Amino acid sequence: MSHEVDALFFALIAVSLFFLAIIFLPIIFFSVKYRRGSKANRSHPSSGSLLLEGGWTMGAIVLGLGLFSWGALTYFRIERRPANAIDVQVVGKQWMWKLQHAEGKREIDELHVPVNRTVVLTMTSQDVIHSFFVPAFRVKQDVVPGRYTSEWFKAIKPGEYHLFCAEYCGTQHSGMIGRVVVMEPRAYEEWLKTGEQTESIVLAGQRLFHDRGCSGCHSPNSKFHVPLLEGLYRKPVPLADGTMVRADDQYLRDSILQPAKQITAGYDNIMPSFAGQLSEEEIMQLIAYVKAIGQQEPPAR
Repeated sequence: MSHEVDALFFALIAVSLFFLAIIFLPIIFFSVKYRRGSKANRSHPSSGSLLLEGGWTMGAIVLGLGLFSWGALTYFRIERRPANAIDVQVVGKQWMWKLQHAEGKREIDELHVPVNRTVVLTMTSQDVIHSFFVPAFRVKQDVVPGRYTSEWFKAIKPGEYHLFCAEYCGTQHSGMIGRVVVMEPRAYEEWLKTGEQTESIVLAGQRLFHDRGCSGCHSPNSKFHVPLLEGLYRKPVPLADGTMVRADDQYLRDSILQPAKQITAGYDNIMPSFAGQLSEEEIMQLIAYVKAIGQQEPPAR
């Protein structure tokens, strides 16, 4: 998307320079021509022009709406997440970036990705507001505590690119820097296999799901009347207050930490809160597992 962002940026610069010129150059010219003591002819001053006033007004409206539409269309394309992307989880904290690939590989202040593959980042903060900024890719997204934000990019050239935090987050904000390493696909696959091998995010979430007792309730043979999680992800969920919500990542997070916030219609508020008992990484792992089973067909009770 960088070429589209650059084109819009330079168009805005050109328009700004154009209006700067047609406003300030005449100001300078008339200031010199009609200065005190000059011999300029000051008789028969112009009383205005309806054509000029109308053209100026309508031209500015058309130009403004055109630039707005251009920017809006570019924004919508940037915000529309592509399918078949590589998922990476990001947690910002004072003062580092903690990243984990779907295969379980962990990184700090570095992100290795394959060239010509779409990468989607799901991000949250452990403390204050941060901002994930890769200038070369023209992507920047705030990372906010208590909620999930996301951004995506597709690097088209191997190399190393700067990674910054673009939101002042404390005394060592300027040191919260890193790099994005874009690799050839074969080199990336080999890199994933280096170092200590860890379980995937989904498997880690499955282990937590059983260790924390979630499987005791959310199963077809449970003695508790609770919603099944199979077939849930991204489906509409009717709530007890009559409203409807989509079961996305934020809904799953709130259900884990604030189960009384959105009670599913037909069910009682019996789920305990896990606030303060799980780290941000563990919450993301649980959500990854729920997303995995949430795309399956729901079993019969």
